[in-house]
Amino acid sequence: MHSQEDYFLLDLSVSNSDLAGVNLTDAAAVEDYIAQQARLQNSKVAYGGYLEERNLYQRSQHFKNESIEERNIHIGVDLWTQAETAVICPIDGWVHSFKNNDSIGDYGPTIILKHKLENHTFYTLYGHLSLESIKNLKTGMLFKKGELLGNLGNSSENGDYAPHLHFQIIKNMETYKGDYPGVCSKSDLNFYMENCPNPNLLLKIKN
Repeated sequence: MHSQEDYFLLDLSVSNSDLAGVNLTDAAAVEDYIAQQARLQNSKVAYGGYLEERNLYQRSQHFKNESIEERNIHIGVDLWTQAETAVICPIDGWVHSFKNNDSIGDYGPTIILKHKLENHTFYTLYGHLSLESIKNLKTGMLFKKGELLGNLGNSSENGDYAPHLHFQIIKNMETYKGDYPGVCSKSDLNFYMENCPNPNLLLKIKN
């Protein structure tokens, strides 16, 4: 567990000129950049990215090809730190689905939990986990708040990214299982802003 002082806000947007000198196609280069920023901030976990427009996804056909509009607006929150870091369940929930989304640039191992709060049902998505995190899961398993949900994966298993957690709130899962878009196009932004509210509503990380 980390205290508020361990978190710092990381800018990976298209407007951050520092990123011009970082090879965004290289997971190790991005990991080095984030570690450098952590040292400068004297912090341990970089976070942010909700509604951030990024160039990070241009390397992957998963987000960009000639037949569809580019998807480059991030609709979750990322928490960047070391591989194998524990991921703790933030609120009681049941396993809705899980999957290894193993394409380059995708989530890698992913868990989706279903939650009921008063009369509301919603879902949370945890992407870029380790393969071990989904090894013994079963649909319907209960995780209590504060329990170990999984661990962060390394770049060989998490979609080829610097180690991090993609955390997202989803109101309507539609027909998805083990997956849900975490990046959208500009033309779809209004829909996803409504269906995927700011994850900091649950995380409560202070700037």
